[in-house]
Amino acid sequence: MAHLLIVGWLMLRPRTVPWVPAANLQPLASIHAELARGGWAAVWHLGAPVLLLAPLGVLLPLVGGRLNVSPWGSVTRTVFAGVMISLTIELLQTSVPGQVPDVDTVLLNALGVALAHLVVVPGARSRLRRRDERSQGATPRISRVSLAPQADVFSGGRTYF
Repeated sequence: MAHLLIVGWLMLRPRTVPWVPAANLQPLASIHAELARGGWAAVWHLGAPVLLLAPLGVLLPLVGGRLNVSPWGSVTRTVFAGVMISLTIELLQTSVPGQVPDVDTVLLNALGVALAHLVVVPGARSRLRRRDERSQGATPRISRVSLAPQADVFSGGRTYF
């Protein structure tokens, strides 16, 4: 929650700028423009959106707290949630002075969420499952246990005298 508050503050506060570029609604246009510039400026402008929501790739699966889930289902749910959060931020930016919505930011945010999830979550879940199995130990077995009579198992069953 704190991470989303910081992201919201960074992305939705008004900025005082002398001019504002037009909104980018064409996918990959600003990515191509930044790559054409080259150098550290391109790394900075493309890396910042990738890193902005990347922690959600790890934090969102922690919210569920489940260890035994489908890896692809987990990635799909996490990336979908990251895209929806990013899209919400971009739509809210349309009403903030000095902030310009960019469809490529949504793509880069989704890439960051997916990369963080794929790098951290499967290994962490595997380690937690192993630790959980070790802490529980082997299944306890009680010797000399027989089956209960049918009357004890089923409430409407026959009784034996």
